[in-house]
Amino acid sequence: MKNIRMVLLGQFLLVAFVFILCICMASGDSGMSAAAWFADVVSLLLILLFLIPGLLIMREWKDFIKAFSVGIKDYSLLELKNIIGAVGAAQKLTICGALFSIIVSIVLILGSLSDYQYIGPNLAVALLTGLYAVIIEFFLIPLKLNAEKKMNEEMDLDDE
Repeated sequence: MKNIRMVLLGQFLLVAFVFILCICMASGDSGMSAAAWFADVVSLLLILLFLIPGLLIMREWKDFIKAFSVGIKDYSLLELKNIIGAVGAAQKLTICGALFSIIVSIVLILGSLSDYQYIGPNLAVALLTGLYAVIIEFFLIPLKLNAEKKMNEEMDLDDE
C-alpha cells in the first residue's frame, strides 16, 4: 500500500461497480428508478453528523486527515500511532452514528404501524443507514491498515 490514494480509488471503483451491478439486477421493469432506492441524503448526513463533529471534538480531525497521506509523506512513530487512533475513532463514530439513525428510524416505524403502506419505504431508509456505514467502513479499513503497516515498518527500521 505504497500509495493509499490509489487503494482508495480502487475501492471506490469496486463499490461503484457493485452498486451499478445491484441496480441493474434490481431494476427489471422499473428501469433506473431502482437507483433512487439507494439514495437517502438524510441517512448519510446523520452518520456524517456523528463522524465529523466527533473527530473535531476529540481533536482527532488533523490526524484523521493525515491518514490519507501515510506512505506518501513521512511520519514519526508517535504521529502514526495518533493517525491509527484517529481512524479507529472514525470507525467507532461511524458505527455509533449508523446505529443511532437506525434505532431512531425503527422507533418511528413502530410508532406508525397503523399505516401499512409506509412500513416498507421507511424500513428501507433505516437499512440504508447501515449500508452507508458499511461503505464508509470499507474505506476506513485500508486507511488504518496502511498506517499500521507503516508503523510496523518504522519500528523494524528502529530495531536494526
